[in-house]
Amino acid sequence: MELRQLEYFVAVAEEQSFTRAAERVHISQSGVSAQIRQLEREVGADLFDRSARTATLTVAGKAALEHARVALAAAGAVGQAVGEVTDLIRGRLTVGMVIGCTVTPLFDALASFHRAHSGVEVALLEDNSDRLVEGVRAGSIDLALVGCATATPDGLEAVTIISERLVVTVPAGHPLASKRRVALRDLDAYPIVCMPVGTGLRTVFDQACAARGLRPTIALQASAADAIADLAARGLAVGILSNSMATRYTDRLVARTIDDLETPALLALVWKNAHSPAVRELLVHARRAFSE
Repeated sequence: MELRQLEYFVAVAEEQSFTRAAERVHISQSGVSAQIRQLEREVGADLFDRSARTATLTVAGKAALEHARVALAAAGAVGQAVGEVTDLIRGRLTVGMVIGCTVTPLFDALASFHRAHSGVEVALLEDNSDRLVEGVRAGSIDLALVGCATATPDGLEAVTIISERLVVTVPAGHPLASKRRVALRDLDAYPIVCMPVGTGLRTVFDQACAARGLRPTIALQASAADAIADLAARGLAVGILSNSMATRYTDRLVARTIDDLETPALLALVWKNAHSPAVRELLVHARRAFSE
């Protein structure tokens, strides 16, 4: 008894036709009939009543059908189990990371994953968040750490790593430094240095300004927080950063939370193919690293 015979038997039973079953399994009708005859000889009973126009199961056929389905499902499970092990022995993962965002726990997760599954090749690439999200949607990137304005980008799964408000950063002598409360409208008088379009932080800032009918002057753009801080510290523009980014520059910059911008900027891990064993394993390591 062969698995293909069981496959053909189930196909004929479900289609109630040798012709349709042959189309379904992509072989000739005579081939299906021959294999079913062989199966019937092996089990010692007719499985189909061929006297009518449709192929109907005999009593023996009805008794055999569910067992045939179980056998095929078991064979499929064996193949899936072997495939998952193989994927974790010699697979490949492409991981994306937003430009200018050095997040040590992600590197820790990649290192621990590599120690556990050294046969999996890991490729790391940097890009802006919008392009990384599109890469995950398209399947060219397996998992990415991105900045975003919503908890879960459309069509993807996500886990939020950081959620925090935006702040303005200025030197101590700047007029905004003396204000206890800063609103988006207060920024109209000054040039802005911010992250480029396509980043989560910039999306949050632009959406908040547009909602209030404001058109701030984005004089400078930089992908790295260090560059934004350096430009702001030299008085070239008011820097827009997240709260945790700004805490690294308290020696030369004053940070003020933007009172009327309550929507947080998010840093999140996003993925699409949760069925990939390698992606599932990397997520386990990532969740552990970020929780620590």
